Amino acid sequence: MEFPDASAKPANMIWPQDASAFEVLKRFIDSEPVNAIPDADWRGMLAALGIVKGKPFNPDPHTREVLDKAAKTAWKMRKVIAYEDTQTWAGSHVFPDRQWLDPNLNLALDLTWMRTAGNYRDLDARIAFFTCYYSTSPGMISRVPGLGARYMVAFKDSDGDPLLGGKHYRLNLPKGIPAERFWSLTLYDAEQASGLANGQPFPSFGSRDNPVANADGSVDLYLGPTAPAGKEKNWMRTVPGKGYFTIIRLYGPSEAAFSGWPWFDKNWKPGDVEKVK
Repeated sequence: MEFPDASAKPANMIWPQDASAFEVLKRFIDSEPVNAIPDADWRGMLAALGIVKGKPFNPDPHTREVLDKAAKTAWKMRKVIAYEDTQTWAGSHVFPDRQWLDPNLNLALDLTWMRTAGNYRDLDARIAFFTCYYSTSPGMISRVPGLGARYMVAFKDSDGDPLLGGKHYRLNLPKGIPAERFWSLTLYDAEQASGLANGQPFPSFGSRDNPVANADGSVDLYLGPTAPAGKEKNWMRTVPGKGYFTIIRLYGPSEAAFSGWPWFDKNWKPGDVEKVK
């Protein structure tokens, strides 16, 4: 596998959205051990498409047309599952009166996407996760204070509308953000799920940027195509015509982020992303 140099320059790390996605998959199959896909059923489905390790993959024009339509349809379907499918996200609201979701989907997570109640693999949950995020790790589900991170994701504003790059929003984070190392808010392109290309060095802002705090210790962050007058220090640019979603990260979550403390007791509760009228 070859990794491009993406230091201080754009790099496209998104897999293809057409029939060439199957060619990329074939290269993966050929370059990795067979047990990289340990499930024989999955390997059988690939074989039915003509993708077998060490054998040529040359779909005829009709088959390639079918694969092209399949890839383009799957690309759209997974977005619906990730952003709109209420069954996928059932029970995953961090707070009952907020739009913030737990990206781990409230699973008793063993990183294999098994629902312990019912003993089945939640395929929609897995699709939703990998639509928006590229990997899992033990640190993402750590319950040890000071280690790992805690996440919240918002696809919609306080009115339940998708976040749009042409609109202006405000997000209030109350004082006492429970992160021992640092916290951040990052913007992601809704179509590609990559960092939003907004013309700023990074589509992320957090405690290390020394935001201006309010008199009560809370922090207001502003999202929109232009900065509100006097709020430039706490502003992140969005792109008109592009949808996006955003993630709060708490790195080194303090004891206040765990059971018996404000995170689970809901004593620390960020505001929703609200339209600025």
